[in-house]
Amino acid sequence: MKFIRRHDLTPHTRIDMVRRAWLYQGIYGQMTHIAQEYRISRTFLYQLMWAANLQLETLFSDQKPQVQDSPPLFEPFILLLRLEGKCSLPSLSSILKYFQYQPNSVGYLSECFQPYGAALPSTLAMAERTVVLYLSDEIFARHQPILVTIEAQSTAILKMQLASDRSAQTWKAHFEDLGEHRFHSIGMASDRGVGLVAGYQSACQDARWVCDRFHEFHDLFDRRRQLERKAYAAIAKEDEAAHTCHNAKSEANLHKRLQHYERAHHACEHAMARYDQLDLLLRLLRDTLHVCSPFGRLRTVAGVRSELTLLFSLIEEIEDAVLPKLLQSLRSHLDDIVAPFAQAESMHAALLDLLPQQPLDALVLAWHHAHLSYQSQAKHKHYHQHESQQWLAFAEGVLAHQFEPLKVVVFAKLDAIVQASALVELVNAFLRPYLNSSKGQITQETFNLIMFYHNHRRYKSGKRQGKAPIELLTGEALEADWVALLLQHTQETSPCPSLTSSAPLTLVPHGHAHTTSSQTPPGQALREPSTESAIPWSPMGAEAA
Repeated sequence: MKFIRRHDLTPHTRIDMVRRAWLYQGIYGQMTHIAQEYRISRTFLYQLMWAANLQLETLFSDQKPQVQDSPPLFEPFILLLRLEGKCSLPSLSSILKYFQYQPNSVGYLSECFQPYGAALPSTLAMAERTVVLYLSDEIFARHQPILVTIEAQSTAILKMQLASDRSAQTWKAHFEDLGEHRFHSIGMASDRGVGLVAGYQSACQDARWVCDRFHEFHDLFDRRRQLERKAYAAIAKEDEAAHTCHNAKSEANLHKRLQHYERAHHACEHAMARYDQLDLLLRLLRDTLHVCSPFGRLRTVAGVRSELTLLFSLIEEIEDAVLPKLLQSLRSHLDDIVAPFAQAESMHAALLDLLPQQPLDALVLAWHHAHLSYQSQAKHKHYHQHESQQWLAFAEGVLAHQFEPLKVVVFAKLDAIVQASALVELVNAFLRPYLNSSKGQITQETFNLIMFYHNHRRYKSGKRQGKAPIELLTGEALEADWVALLLQHTQETSPCPSLTSSAPLTLVPHGHAHTTSSQTPPGQALREPSTESAIPWSPMGAEAA
């Protein structure tokens, strides 16, 4: 809403407004009547009352006013709480109320964030053509689809779209818009969403699609968890049957309970054997899907296909009726599962032109263990870090002065191999706290704001520590923190920001008896700026009409 400076409101008029507001304080409807009579917002009327109270308290107080440290600016304060602190709007309102900041209503805060999101785009734009590999997924908020695409290496969110549906046509428009923003896709990793895959193949006909291993094998690994629970349940039943044998009162009763124990023991042994067999085979399956073998040799399509076929046959031998149905689906998707290894196979031939086989295997193992160290905890993390350093030392001894440039080349090529879209699931986990606290009131502007925060915040740990996704994508360092960049962008693109960035929050002087203040929309609250004496914004203690 446009800011209006009311030159017709002279100091005497404002004094009369405050006098009448004091006289009718506590009478229902009078504050609204006065505001309508003078054509001002009620927030501005409360601001005048607060300023007058402050001046009179200072005039009649025996104590001299003490200089206090300046409180934080309002805009950075609420942005940090909302995005960095992941505070819901009700929690943010409670924090402001505790520190006696005003306005602090949920509705007001919700409106405050809208101009920031409205000033931000929903699609990242590049200055020049950028070759990327997409990771795309569908996230749901109250049954409404959110289409998300990120870049594989930097994890930067390229586009986050609140859509009406997830059809192929919607996804096609999604990818075409990315193309218009100078992104050129060489491929995409995702699950088997019908609209997602069809839309991508229609928009990027020459690019390759890689199936997501996480979703492909999820049901199989979930079956292992089910068999584990059944094994523990069988162990508990066997233990219970063993205890009942000790309480038998007669020989016939003892014989009957021993038979029951034998059946429980047999069922327990069978349940444990099923789980142990499946657990062992799935560990071998996970190792088979690694880019390289335990000896550092990059795997081939034929080799992975052969190993997976053998493992599927062994898993099928386990006495479980569910496993054959799960394996039938995996066998039909085997070509898609092994497709990423064609890239590794061609990459291996290209790397052999740069360095011999032995140091290449060492560098591949160093990369492999470094990659696993970021996914491991405690003891396993230290093991993989140690192994990575050992293989790097070996490669350095062989390559001598060529070690550093060749290491950079090999690691960069290996990082380019994408076998799963699991990274996009991290975006799902990143968004979930905001979605859970939105109570269904989610807008595109909110996603624009979250997307800007994600792309410009710096990682605090992991291999991307100290770098923001946008820095990794563009290769250019950010000049300031994400809060400063957001405020700067909003001021440059919006001629009428919701709040003045230089306006500090102020605490209410103690001693004011106040009731619950009215929840006036921000547009009205800011229609009339400060008083003639340039009193800063953020009064507290305004009495409700």
